Formats: sequence, structure tokens, C-alpha cells
Amino acid sequence: MDFVTTGDGSKTLYNAEIGECYHSKHGAVQESRHVFIKSGLDHYVQQTAASDVSILEVGFGTGLNFLQTAEYIRDRSIQVDYVGIEGFPLALATIAATGYNETVDASVWSAYLSHYEAALQQPVQIHERLQLYIAHTLLMDFQSEKQFDVVYFDAFAAIHQPEMWSDAALAHVAQFVKPGGVFVTYAITGNLKRSMKSLGFSIEKAPGAPGKREMLRATKLL
Repeated sequence: MDFVTTGDGSKTLYNAEIGECYHSKHGAVQESRHVFIKSGLDHYVQQTAASDVSILEVGFGTGLNFLQTAEYIRDRSIQVDYVGIEGFPLALATIAATGYNETVDASVWSAYLSHYEAALQQPVQIHERLQLYIAHTLLMDFQSEKQFDVVYFDAFAAIHQPEMWSDAALAHVAQFVKPGGVFVTYAITGNLKRSMKSLGFSIEKAPGAPGKREMLRATKLL
């Protein structure tokens, strides 16, 4: 794994085995904030006025989206139960070297690092309004009795990991979304739109992060 500095000055990791970076080379942090926070979490909160939100992330990776979620709720009265799916967890030393401490409150960063390895085993409290669990499993092996309000779908691109974007994979994820829940991802393709529609979601083309014209937001029909 090698670090790459992205367009907004923040770092991402290049995975040579996959042949892709973990985040957008146009800006790792700005992509996270635009796609997953603004277009996903904030959209859901604005639409529902929810104060208790459950989030499922497919592709936990470095935890950047989790950290930006923590920053979003810092000055808001919102409780978050966050579950990330990660088949190949990064080493703690790699997480610590990302520099993402510059984007979040110091207490959240400290708690994230100190609880990261424990969170791979069981849910942990990052602070009183934020719980984290990282399911160390492949997507198709993930099981949960929970359903979630918001899904961050942050898998590697379909050209590199087509199995993550298959009809079967999307159907597996869809079962964990509550009616009225929101599914967001940085990508938008004809196949993705057709799959999500067939699974009972309404589809929106939302403005993409820098480097992409559009992204997908899908809402599970009631």
C-alpha cells in the first residue's frame, strides 16, 4: 500500500492488488463529505428530522467516511449506530498515518485509534452519541438482524471489483435498508440504476463529487 496525495491535499491509499485508490484522486475528504455526508446522511436527516440514525458502510477501508460522519454529528443532537463491512481490514499503523486527524475533533480521532482493533470484534462507544462496529467479513457473508437508515456503498469501482456491483451483491445489501432508507454511492451506471429499481428503490441522479458529473442516491420505497 502506498499513500497518494489527492487534489484537496488529503491522502488516500493506492491498492496495487486491486489497481485503484481507496478514494477519489480529485480529493479524498471532499468526496467523502459530498457523496456520503451531504448527499447521504445530511439528506436523510433533512428529509426525516431523525435524531437517531443507523448507518451501514460497504467498504470501511480507512474509516474516512466514519470520521466525517463523526464530525457531522459533533454539533448536532444526533445519535449514530455505525456498522462498517470490511473484508480486509487495514493495520492500525496505516490508519494512523492517513492524516485524517486534521479533519476531525481530536477526541474523536484519539478514540477511533484506541478502539479501532476492538471494533473489529464487537461494537464500541467512540463517544456517548456514536457507536462503531467493523464487521470483518466479505460482503456476501455479512449478516445482521438490524436494518439501516443510510447505506454508504463505497466499494472499489466495478471495473476492478465487478462482483461487488452484481445484482446478487446489491440485493444482499438492499435487505438491510429500512423502508424510507437511503443508499448512496459515488457511481452511477445503467446497470446500477436498473438493479436498484428492481429492488424497490426510487432513483435520483445527484451531482457528483469533483471529477464525476453525477452520483446515485436511491431511496427504498415504503
